[in-house]
Amino acid sequence: MQSPFGPQILFHLGPVPISEAVATTWAVMAALTLVSWLGLRRARPDGGPLQAALEILVTTIEGQVRAVLQRDPGGYMPLLGTLFLFLAAANLSPMLPGVQAPTSRIETPMALAAIVFLSIHWYGLRNQGLAGYLGHFLKPNPLLLPLTLLSEFTRILSLMVRLFGNMMSHELILAILVYLAGFVLPVPFMILGLLIGLIQAYIFTILATVFIGAAIGAVDS
Repeated sequence: MQSPFGPQILFHLGPVPISEAVATTWAVMAALTLVSWLGLRRARPDGGPLQAALEILVTTIEGQVRAVLQRDPGGYMPLLGTLFLFLAAANLSPMLPGVQAPTSRIETPMALAAIVFLSIHWYGLRNQGLAGYLGHFLKPNPLLLPLTLLSEFTRILSLMVRLFGNMMSHELILAILVYLAGFVLPVPFMILGLLIGLIQAYIFTILATVFIGAAIGAVDS
């Protein structure tokens, strides 16, 4: 088994190597886009089952974001809603034979954590202005500024490591069980993987929401 810290290169686009995680990510994005288009291309009040399922899903995510931010979540749903849907689909992708979750490779959680990190400061600057946002780094004591700045990076690092560690360890254990016992014994672990994947998607999204809420002053940091 190759190291989860090293990319598995599938092919090259000119000089650019395309790893398995990147290819799976593209496939997940394409699948989500297709499902969304099929469900909402002819949206109407009495839409079909797919439209109803998508509406329930979006409404549920919106309710969770609203509960954390304590404000209209509309401006934050494009990021947070997409983040949850992508993570859920990516984490569940190993249910397909021969597919590895891109979140079990370090580069995908790293990229997602970087997006969250940049989004936190973007929303903070947009909502509080430059002076107001930079001022919150000086609270409660300006002498604690180095620790405050360090915490900005460590919490994003923990976000990345939590997602990567849980998804990588689950796939590693499953691979060992398949190797030792064949495909019958790991079935309960595959079912457990469904739950783990959804939980990790929820935790990552909720933590990102909490961090954004702290940046815009909606929740305590």
